[in-house]
Amino acid sequence: MLSLLISAVVSIVLAIALPAAGVNRGTTIFFSIVGFLAAFYLVGFFVRKQITKVQKELQENMLAGQQRMNRKIQQFQRKPGGNIKLIQRQIETDQKQLYQEALDFTERLVPFKKWSLLMGRQIASLRMQFLYQLKEFEQVDALLATGGFLKGPMMMEPMLVAMKMARQYKNKDVAGAQKTFNRRIKWFRGDRGTLLYGLMSWILVKEGETDKARELLMKAKEATGNETFTFNWERLSNDKVKSFSNAGLGEEWYGLYLENPPAPKQQMVRQNAQKGRRF
Repeated sequence: MLSLLISAVVSIVLAIALPAAGVNRGTTIFFSIVGFLAAFYLVGFFVRKQITKVQKELQENMLAGQQRMNRKIQQFQRKPGGNIKLIQRQIETDQKQLYQEALDFTERLVPFKKWSLLMGRQIASLRMQFLYQLKEFEQVDALLATGGFLKGPMMMEPMLVAMKMARQYKNKDVAGAQKTFNRRIKWFRGDRGTLLYGLMSWILVKEGETDKARELLMKAKEATGNETFTFNWERLSNDKVKSFSNAGLGEEWYGLYLENPPAPKQQMVRQNAQKGRRF
């Protein structure tokens, strides 16, 4: 990492130059350490500033793209008689384009890998999210397989952990998904664990483990206060397994591609029987 190399060079230069100038050993050691830390901090500061600038541009691009899609959905909902399948295809195309552009954008962060120790893992985390949204699951699995010290995606966000669990489930590794859940849920307090509780309970229901799912939902209710878990707990307690639904978790849940979201609805248009006016 170049920042460490530069800092080491500064420290070595001071360690050589100060004694030559008649500075005693103790002071030389002190200023050599200070020089190393100061150089490391200054280089890191300027590098982080550039990284933040690029990351901000990526976030702004993603937000702008999402806003465009939201406006398109709102226009469809206000316009009666529209083709639902057509708007769904348009939104899917827009989403794919947005995520592909974001995936390509991550290449702009690659040069920072030589400056930041964790940049490689940060890039892997971003790429994993965008590849998942593009449904490039083989590439997602390949990224997850590179996990380890300074390698692979950083499991610091609930969505990333949920994506890993979803891939484990799809690859018929339910025990692995359970292990991931048990290991990571303790890091997400309060409502930050909502998606993980919802996913793990869903997996248990799919595997026929309704008793375990009900026990988990009890913990989820207490930990998050989310009404979806109360609803699902009541359904399982009354043997209404088919009524189990994570729809209340919204876009994050459907973003895992385990279930299809409901089609966008149009506003009903009522007409005056005599004048035919819309109101």
